[in-house]
Amino acid sequence: MREHEIIVATIEEDVALTLEELCTTCAVTREWVVTRVEEGLLPVEEAAPGAWRFGSRHLRRTRAMRRIERDFDAAPELAALVADLIEEIDQLRSRLR
Repeated sequence: MREHEIIVATIEEDVALTLEELCTTCAVTREWVVTRVEEGLLPVEEAAPGAWRFGSRHLRRTRAMRRIERDFDAAPELAALVADLIEEIDQLRSRLR
């Protein structure tokens, strides 16, 4: 049985994670992230993977997509759609406050 280290942290809005940091934080492979960026499911500004930077919004989206894909055996496109809907609901709730 392997033991997994659980990392708990608060990500500030202006923090930019590298591709490797995002992969480690979200427990996904580099290929997982690169595939979703190339398919337009995880938007980034820069063209080259080495220049990619991910903020807290990307971190939340990546975790949500990973969880949806894993828990519901969902296709990446469906996981991205559900993540979009979750983000929209969160925005609407914050506007109501």
